[in-house]
Amino acid sequence: SWYVRMISMANPQVVLASNSPRRRQMLAWSELPFTTTSAHVDETPLPGEKPADYVMRLAREKAHACEREASFGGVILAADTTVADGDEILGKPVDAEDAIRMLQKLRNRTHVVHTAIVVGVPSRGFAEYELCSTDVKMRPYSDQEIIAYVESGDPLDKAGAYATQDPQFDPVQKISGCYASVMGLPLCHFERALRRLGFGARKGLPYRCMRELSYTCPIFKR
Repeated sequence: SWYVRMISMANPQVVLASNSPRRRQMLAWSELPFTTTSAHVDETPLPGEKPADYVMRLAREKAHACEREASFGGVILAADTTVADGDEILGKPVDAEDAIRMLQKLRNRTHVVHTAIVVGVPSRGFAEYELCSTDVKMRPYSDQEIIAYVESGDPLDKAGAYATQDPQFDPVQKISGCYASVMGLPLCHFERALRRLGFGARKGLPYRCMRELSYTCPIFKR
């Protein structure tokens, strides 16, 4: 019926092409129905590939790899996040020594975290693409703090060898832009893509995001 179609357009069924617990938690703030699936793609950067191009390519490949999981009229959401120091892509460290190198390199400096998302409706052949880039200033932590953090094992599965929200190491001094993007899922960009695809508006989403992250976002109104 017309009413059922209107409800489904306002609350599309989403397939999140990620098993990240943090992305699942953040997507739940949208209150949209969703399922998750794994996206297995080769994450090796291409020769000379810029960080922003790299994350967008991977997000597209993840969306393509999982598009058959979306129901008719449903949405596929794929995301990829990377830490960049200039044109250098800082992925997950290969070992403890690599993690120490990355953290020393980033110390007391500003770098950029890029997150690309693809929001598509495979059954309609439509897709929207968003890139969010956020400046992150690291505090002047000591070598002793780096070693203790690396010995905890936490940085070994993190891009750039750090977790923004780690309560002990607490490496970040200032974030300038979208905090949700640094966490892996820029929700306002997701919302903007959904609106462009005709899926109504969830006006409370940015306020829920800020409340959950205890962060006053300087860019969501734009």
